[in-house]
Amino acid sequence: MPYTDTLTPGVPLDQIGQTLASFYDDLITEGVPAHLAALVKRVKQSQPASAPERNGSDRPVGEAKPVHLAIVVEDEPAIRQLAETLLEETELEVIGCPSAEEALAVLRQRGGEVALVFADVRLAGEMDGMQLARAVATLWPRARLVVTSGHVIRRPDLPPDAVFIAKPWRPMDVLVEAERAAREPAPPIS
Repeated sequence: MPYTDTLTPGVPLDQIGQTLASFYDDLITEGVPAHLAALVKRVKQSQPASAPERNGSDRPVGEAKPVHLAIVVEDEPAIRQLAETLLEETELEVIGCPSAEEALAVLRQRGGEVALVFADVRLAGEMDGMQLARAVATLWPRARLVVTSGHVIRRPDLPPDAVFIAKPWRPMDVLVEAERAAREPAPPIS
């Protein structure tokens, strides 16, 4: 069963995310870069028209255990693999992405399952980790955001609920955030 918003029982969060994404082009007047809007539009167009009824993963509807997904977004393969290996020790299913564009494609398909987005600030591709974090905070507000960088990040530049972990990060810090993402209830959609 897809996750649903408690304010509107029965409406899947993926449907809410898709609706938000459909209005996203109108929201770019708030200063979101045009290339981000174009990227969201490309991701929307790559979405299959219809999919078989699933509970958010490759499991058919009716299977009991809900999926909690972690997305690791890091363009350095060795660091991405280290974070993936670390997070695989948790209850989260892990998907690694070398770019924000690939992470958005995963979010578009499985956004209602995403419990954690762990993203570096500097990424290959047109979009950086800060732009990804703002997109996630806007379109998938229930995902826990952890932003990492070897450079100083000012708090006002981060989305309000994002957590910053400086590089080199300690495995325990990442595991604590993963545990929170898997166990704590998602913030309400306001």
